[in-house]
Amino acid sequence: MTLSPFAPYSLSAFNISQASENKIHDDTVAARLGFAGALVPGVEVYAYATHFPLALWGRPWLERGTMDCKLLKPVYDGRIITVAASRSVTGLDFTVESEKVFCASGSANLPPEPMVMPDLADFPVVPARRERPHVNASVFPVGEWLGADPFEVTEDYASSYLRDVRETNPIYSNEKLVHPGIILRMCNWSLSHNVQMSAWIHIASAVRNLGLARVGDVLTTRAKVLANYDRKGHKIAELDILVLANDCTPVARVHHSAIYCPRQLAELISSD
Repeated sequence: MTLSPFAPYSLSAFNISQASENKIHDDTVAARLGFAGALVPGVEVYAYATHFPLALWGRPWLERGTMDCKLLKPVYDGRIITVAASRSVTGLDFTVESEKVFCASGSANLPPEPMVMPDLADFPVVPARRERPHVNASVFPVGEWLGADPFEVTEDYASSYLRDVRETNPIYSNEKLVHPGIILRMCNWSLSHNVQMSAWIHIASAVRNLGLARVGDVLTTRAKVLANYDRKGHKIAELDILVLANDCTPVARVHHSAIYCPRQLAELISSD
């Protein structure tokens, strides 16, 4: 049962990570792996989809809202995407479509009360690995804790990110708030700051907002590997990640999933 659909909105997707170490965002490498071109990062597809829960619930959603996002098909640089949403009995359902292909789907909600804050003592502080091993089946052992390099969200970075994800809601610039897409980028770094991966793909995130991050804050993560498995030849890791501002204020807890070694890459390496 769904109620009161919103007017869909469209934008031109932009690959922020063209120069990334992750070559899934490079046209040549992505094409060798069977894609039409460089993939727009999943965290930015998530960022596009935050348009509707923020429009519906405003600042409270950034403070305590939830959003589950599954990334189903690639979004390509420069292609027009359309984000659509409708009210559901439990909150809000959304889809992201590009050229008549459903690329992402999910749901968002605004709990009536803030969630119980996690005990920081349950999330040990560990630095990112000083020497990152090359990707293999044992790089993300279940139960291991991972860190990411601290990241200061400068005013320049925050404003350029808003421009790159085509964000027009004035709340971010007016109140100097960090966009949820930046917070989710920290979850990707919990992976890439610890392992050398030539091409990998973010596939899902279940996000629970716990508080606001502000421009000027330094973001850190504390991540635990929940699962590491093979699905149809893809090597997948799932992490439970706490993102903090200034290493003391929780801003989000995320169940983050990624293909850290795509089947296509393994086949390409074995054939070379």
